[in-house]
Amino acid sequence: MIDQTMVTTNIELNGYRVIKTLGIVRGITVRSRSIFGNIAGAFQILFGGNITIYADLCERTREEAFQLMMQHASERGANAIINMRYDANDVMGGVTEVLAYGTAVQVEKIN
Repeated sequence: MIDQTMVTTNIELNGYRVIKTLGIVRGITVRSRSIFGNIAGAFQILFGGNITIYADLCERTREEAFQLMMQHASERGANAIINMRYDANDVMGGVTEVLAYGTAVQVEKIN
């Protein structure tokens, strides 16, 4: 598995040289909150502020997509990912798709 420090949103990884580009990699997950979670979220909305039940769901969903992207890159033989991004879309009411994607590369340390 790729070390998380070898993933960047930049087009290059500081201190490393790209020796091979392996193509786009992605991790996708689709999630929804349970009916009980939606009720708890509705109560938090009434009081305002950070809606932690939804924030936690978003964080877990992004982390899962991120891990799937790193797994995909490892399967391709990458040791780094550059130009990493997230995207999210509603699939239907209450159901969200989160995509983590980037360019899988092999890098070597610059002396």
